[in-house]
Amino acid sequence: QVQLVESGGGLVQPGGSLRLSCAASGSIGAIYTMAWYRQAPGKQHDLVASITVHGADRYSASVQGRFTISRDDSKNAVYLQMNSLRPEDTAVYYCNAEIALANKHGWDDYWGQGTQVTVSS
Repeated sequence: QVQLVESGGGLVQPGGSLRLSCAASGSIGAIYTMAWYRQAPGKQHDLVASITVHGADRYSASVQGRFTISRDDSKNAVYLQMNSLRPEDTAVYYCNAEIALANKHGWDDYWGQGTQVTVSS
C-alpha cells in the first residue's frame, strides 16, 4: 500500500521560512499530480499549491509569490518552500498525490497525515 509522510512543519516567526517535504512509498507505478492542502481550525480544506508530472504548477492567490512547490520524481517526493510566512498561514498542511499503483490500472488519491505549521511571534 502507498503511504505519504510529511515533515518540516513547526513554529516560525512572521516573515520566516519553512520547507515542507512529503515522500511517497509503496508499490508506486507513477504519480501524476502532487499537491499541498491546508486546513486551519474552523476553516475549509483549501488547495495551497499543486504540480503535475509535466511540471505545471499553480498556487492559491494567498500564497502566490511566497510559496514554491517542486517535486523530485526519483524520490517520489514533493516539497513546499514557504517564505514570508504570515500568521494567517497557520494550519495543518496535508500532502496529496494522484498515484497509479504498480501493475494496476487507474489513478487514486492518497493523503498524508498532516504536519502543523504555526506562524507566531
